Amino acid sequence: MSMLFRKKTIDKIIADSEAGLSDGHGGGHMNKVLGVKDLTFMGIAAVIGAGIFSTIGTAAFNGGPGISILFIITAVTCGFSALCYAEFASRVPIAGSAYTYAYVSFGEIVAWIIGWALILEYAIGNIVVAISWSGYFNNLLQGLGIHLPDWLVNDPFSVSSVVDDANKAIAAHQPLTDTMQAAIAAWGSAPIIFGKHFLINLPALVIVVLITILAYIGIKESKKSTNFMVIFKIIVIILIIIIGSFYVNTGNWHPFMPNGFGGVLAGVSAVFYAYIGFDAISTTAEECVNPQKDLPKGMIYSLVICTVLYILIALVLTGMVHYSELKVNDPLAYVFEKVHLPWIGYIISVSAVIATTSVLLVFQLGQPRIWMSMSRDGLLPKKFSEVHPKYQTPAFATIVTGFLVGIPSLFLPSSLMTDLTSIGTLFAFVLVCFGVLVLPKIQHNTKSAFRLPYINGKWIMPALTILITWAFHTRIFDAFTKVSTEGYQELLFLVFMAILVVVSILAFIRNYSVIPIIGALCCLYLLTEIPAISWLWFFIWMGIGLVIYGVYGSKNSKLGKG
Repeated sequence: MSMLFRKKTIDKIIADSEAGLSDGHGGGHMNKVLGVKDLTFMGIAAVIGAGIFSTIGTAAFNGGPGISILFIITAVTCGFSALCYAEFASRVPIAGSAYTYAYVSFGEIVAWIIGWALILEYAIGNIVVAISWSGYFNNLLQGLGIHLPDWLVNDPFSVSSVVDDANKAIAAHQPLTDTMQAAIAAWGSAPIIFGKHFLINLPALVIVVLITILAYIGIKESKKSTNFMVIFKIIVIILIIIIGSFYVNTGNWHPFMPNGFGGVLAGVSAVFYAYIGFDAISTTAEECVNPQKDLPKGMIYSLVICTVLYILIALVLTGMVHYSELKVNDPLAYVFEKVHLPWIGYIISVSAVIATTSVLLVFQLGQPRIWMSMSRDGLLPKKFSEVHPKYQTPAFATIVTGFLVGIPSLFLPSSLMTDLTSIGTLFAFVLVCFGVLVLPKIQHNTKSAFRLPYINGKWIMPALTILITWAFHTRIFDAFTKVSTEGYQELLFLVFMAILVVVSILAFIRNYSVIPIIGALCCLYLLTEIPAISWLWFFIWMGIGLVIYGVYGSKNSKLGKG
């Protein structure tokens, strides 16, 4: 059992770094050139991508105008997690990630689990980005008078689902939405192979192939180019908000939560996906002029700016058209077409293509380097850490990433991928937050390192637990009395309540700090709102990962051999 939880010391990580075996997303010594402004811009660059341009439509469809509240809740959750990432990044003075942090605080098996879960954030998350890119690129082509066949730009599962909804609407003598009519056209025009309608998302595959080639060859993005792209994105989003505000019909905001708070929470995956990326800042500790002070500021500033923009976008979006029309791949362009301003839609499509291309590239560069770190630790075959002699990139890992992202983007729906990405990222956030509670025991200290404000949870957490229990007493009682008939959602809620009680007891006994606990609990609660099918695939994914660790990683771990 002790072998599973063997830990790396920070001294060992530093020694590996000096020997050229960095745990982070790059190797060697890096120039300390990043300040607060650069880190803030990097955070915005990583966050504003497919989420704001694509998945916000699905969230609005489920929750109506009330998703603006969900953006605030999610921002607070990410804020707590950002503080915990900042503490780790300042104490572990290596360009790292949650994988490295877990190796230091919990041990090897947990590090493996987080590393495996991060594949969901980077690789699987990029599938959503590729699908979003395809939607906006197709919109651009249509603006130029180029029309690709519908069966070449849609996945079969999404089209089939919308066609079923359309058939139900026809049977109920209800009018068909534009989305339903487009789905029927795509389904009808698709070639039939072996009795099945053949639909694929070809542009999504093409962009993944092109980005993988670029990642294979190697690209260095300077901070100036990143800042320029961020400024461009922000200008376009502000333009959307200003122009769109003139076409807002406040009647569309009533009711504010048409499906209740449950409908708002149904958009958790889509909204949380819009925030994914801010944690990438934590990998730049070695490149910061003053990481102890600048990292937390950069994370929080970028979250605040993105949250304000997201809330305004959500209100404008749901004010311009009825929320029920927003279940489309390109909601921002769609709403301006509905108000007869297609030229704005073209500008949005151009900016979305640029924004999602940059995110796609960053994550496609990041995933191979996570595998490279795991391979250097002996947890994956050496092939994953091989660096191309000419291009100086992890060539094999980059190619594998290309296949892992490209093939599923051809035929899988973005909704499932969004849920899986959110689960993997929230799972990593939970462990990072809890890891901070363990980190102070590690015998390594930097005087100028950032420290979370210590707020003793001895009495706060038990009081908070009593308050939450009282607020949800009806739901808790119903879940207990109907445990055999309740859906999985209520079972997850009971698990959450059990964890809350246990953590509160530990906080009382050990005087744990409140901030990391609340961060972890917020993430855990959001996890309970993710659909069952996504949890099933998550457990299958993690099961595959544990088998690989048992068969290969545990036997070849360099820490174990050492």
